[in-house]
Amino acid sequence: MHAVKRKAGTLPREITSFVGRRQATADIGKCLCRWRLVTLTGVGGVGKTRLALHVARRLQRTFPDGVRLAELAKVHTASLVASAVAAAVEAPDTVSTRDPVRVLADHLAGRRLLLVLDNCEHVREACADLVAALLRAAPGLRVLATSREPLGLPGEHVWRVLPLTLPGTQEPAAGAEDAGTGYEALALFEDRASAAVSGFVVDKGNENAVATLCRRLDGLPLAIELAAVRLPALSVDQMLTRLEDRYRLLATGYRDDQPRHRTLRAAIGWSFDLCTGLEQTLWARLSVFAGQAGQEAVQDVCSGAGLTREQVLSGIASLVGKSVVCRIGHGAHVRYSMLETIRDYGKERLAESGEETAVRRRHRDHYLRLAERAEADWFGPRQPAWLDRTRADEPDVWTALEFCLTEPGEARTGLRMAGALWWYWIGSAVRDGRHWLDRALALDTAPSGERAKALWVDGWVATGQGDVQRALGALTECADLARRLGDDTALAHATQWIGTAMWIQDRLEEAALYLERALDHHRATGELTSVTTVVSCQLGMVVGLLGDVERAMALCKDCVALCEAHGECWTRSWALWNLAVTWWSRGDLRSAERYARESLRVKRRITDRLGIPFCVEFLAWIAMANGDAEAASLMLAMSERMWEPIGAPLFGWGTLRGWSVHCRERAERTLGKDTVEAARRRAAEIPFDAAVAYALGETRRPSGGAARPGVPAGTLPGVPAPSAPGDSLLRLTPRERQVAALVAEGRSNREIAARLVISQRTAEGHVDRIMNKLGARSRAGIASWAANHLTSGA
Repeated sequence: MHAVKRKAGTLPREITSFVGRRQATADIGKCLCRWRLVTLTGVGGVGKTRLALHVARRLQRTFPDGVRLAELAKVHTASLVASAVAAAVEAPDTVSTRDPVRVLADHLAGRRLLLVLDNCEHVREACADLVAALLRAAPGLRVLATSREPLGLPGEHVWRVLPLTLPGTQEPAAGAEDAGTGYEALALFEDRASAAVSGFVVDKGNENAVATLCRRLDGLPLAIELAAVRLPALSVDQMLTRLEDRYRLLATGYRDDQPRHRTLRAAIGWSFDLCTGLEQTLWARLSVFAGQAGQEAVQDVCSGAGLTREQVLSGIASLVGKSVVCRIGHGAHVRYSMLETIRDYGKERLAESGEETAVRRRHRDHYLRLAERAEADWFGPRQPAWLDRTRADEPDVWTALEFCLTEPGEARTGLRMAGALWWYWIGSAVRDGRHWLDRALALDTAPSGERAKALWVDGWVATGQGDVQRALGALTECADLARRLGDDTALAHATQWIGTAMWIQDRLEEAALYLERALDHHRATGELTSVTTVVSCQLGMVVGLLGDVERAMALCKDCVALCEAHGECWTRSWALWNLAVTWWSRGDLRSAERYARESLRVKRRITDRLGIPFCVEFLAWIAMANGDAEAASLMLAMSERMWEPIGAPLFGWGTLRGWSVHCRERAERTLGKDTVEAARRRAAEIPFDAAVAYALGETRRPSGGAARPGVPAGTLPGVPAPSAPGDSLLRLTPRERQVAALVAEGRSNREIAARLVISQRTAEGHVDRIMNKLGARSRAGIASWAANHLTSGA
């Protein structure tokens, strides 16, 4: 599409409609009333220029001397910046030898004008010097700049332009054109697609596909527009399947007078070319991270081969300033991430550099060390911290495992890493653990200690899924291999989990023999881990079901006491659950309920995804036994929902199956099939955390509702639904509410600090924490929330 020629310095005519960004447009206009220099920053393709021009058009009547645009993308020499701006504002004497800065200052001194400086990043220092001089000379001047990084001047207000709102990542934009959804990205796609294909609309039939496409494109307006114009040749679903090479797919599009905007590659490449050599190297190396990475990970992976750890830190700070890297969190909890489009470009550059394999191996080594450190530290009070950290790092743990299983010669290290992560698989990622273990075992079949360990872990995980035959096969192979290798520890673990699998099959006498043997071995070695400790309560469960209740109680209570002495959660929660089942088998419902709820509270603390449905269903049995069929029916339905991401419910086996079937049949007889089915439908809409709170008796009615399009309402264990706005108010401290109110007034961090008599750094920390608690991505998000939930005296 050809650009319309216009007089230099005037605003270009809008060829396509401006979609979304209503709140941002209004807020930036207010900022220009308070600050004389406002800089819009953000990654390439996020829409900084388009937003700046839209704001400028809205403000034209506000400035008696008008709005002028200086386009600096084609200015490649710093000394020519002033001349380009002089031409834009039609300053006289632009061809003489007079200092152009002086000419500009004289020309603008008595004017009230808005100057838009577009694309300042490559001549940032020259722009900063010029703007500083002009603002001193012209009190009526306002400057709206766009740049990949701030100009760095005192009094500059930086506005970070974010990607368009998307289903599954943000709330709908206030007042946004909604395309039926309220999300800006979908609205933009619909607008541009309808121009390419007459009559195209985003409706229920294609909304999920369009939302997925827009998410894959990071909500970047440039990428979405380039995708939309492909619609005559490719359907949305076809585009999704071909996004593996996004740059090739989006290589054609609008033809404007800025060649670097013709493709997404050009937009991102522009940023890359403006980086220093160190920054380019760091950008490429950072691309190996699949998710957010902490400082330690970044330094471990990106240092070496020419970069020191100190250079990595300074380099990443520069990339944050250039909007290439996103900084999330504050202080010791800061993490870094990249948009997928930025990361993909870095991957290409990393492959070209010839060091891709070396960097990926350092990445794998970092997460292997992390897994083994966590395993060694697992039996103790740091379990919740290790789980939180690993869940945050999960995309990169997956990436490290994938490297092991695809890079020649690395499969055995894959076995080692998958085996070391047993503590994570069994409580947090049962299906994922099975996937990685099975793949690694299939790739490296040679006898080794790594294989023996991976086999017993795989057998354990398969048991947790209810796949008992597969479990026994892996565990038997492990036992045979352990004998050949003389690996007594692996043999003891195999024996332990064979006993557990037999318990599930209701082969109680055989189970007891295997578990007794494993317990003797673990006691003889003195090894203290969650696995060697949990065998006590496993044996306790079995002997209790065989009638030796006193020994069952003693074994489980000893296990609880040992865990409490070491601050351990996971094994303790299972010992408590086993005590609950033992009391149930004796008919003591009150004691059974007390221990089951205590177990569930501990499991909630570590989000034990395998253990929580055990507790919820068990509490349903107790509710049914106490005559509360409605509560029992709902908890049964909630536990069924929790089992779906794991596999077959373990209550489908042995003695437990009899109790489970009895409870379900009794609930159906009492309430009727229609009521039970209604409970299942209701359970599907109840967030996981709300279901747990209901089972614990903390709420009388679990909250829940239909999910927004593309956003499951907390149906996966450990993934709560978005909290209600009122919940956020309860989470903010009184000081944070004060800060939120001042942000809503448009106060800068410096002004907030002065108002509350605190340091500016403290004020910044408050703002970061408020954003994290509210899920806001900008100060505008805080202001919007405060307007709805805080009074003026907050």
